[in-house]
Amino acid sequence: MKNPKPHPDFQLPVPGSIHGRSSTITAAFFSAITPVKIPSYEDVVEALGVLEMSIGNCTCAYCGGKKTEWDHLRPIVINKKPTGYITEIANLVPACGKCNQSKGNKPWREWIRSKALQSPQTRSIADLDRRFACLEAYERWREPVHIDYEKILESSLWEKHLKNREFLLEKMKEAQEHAKVLRKALEEHL
Repeated sequence: MKNPKPHPDFQLPVPGSIHGRSSTITAAFFSAITPVKIPSYEDVVEALGVLEMSIGNCTCAYCGGKKTEWDHLRPIVINKKPTGYITEIANLVPACGKCNQSKGNKPWREWIRSKALQSPQTRSIADLDRRFACLEAYERWREPVHIDYEKILESSLWEKHLKNREFLLEKMKEAQEHAKVLRKALEEHL
């Protein structure tokens, strides 16, 4: 059967991939051990002030949209390794889901003015220069905690954590190959 000409406004979703979630699993492995320092009320007020916001007037630091979460300004995982930054007020800024998803683990300076899908530059955010300046001021506001996981953790504990991650990623590859066999059998049934 000949494939019909696709409609220009229609695009099939990409088939799901078990192994395609390997970066999510890697991030989870390091996020699970990353220390969290809960900020005081005063710390949050001060942080928002640096970003030219206040309690009750907290928006996405990147685009000004509705804040739905707090994003790690400096990623905690890059290239499948922890960066050493932790979850704490000096490394968190209010963000919307669009910006947080689009930024991922990219450096904010590169991403914010990039052509990435949903970046503030792509969405033509009007006050982008002011937001950029606020984020630079935020970086200068307080030195973030930075740790060296390998130096702090006993090597056998660290190695076990890395081996657990590799084991799970290998099982995900196997599961993806099995899923391809199942999908083919289901498609042949159609």
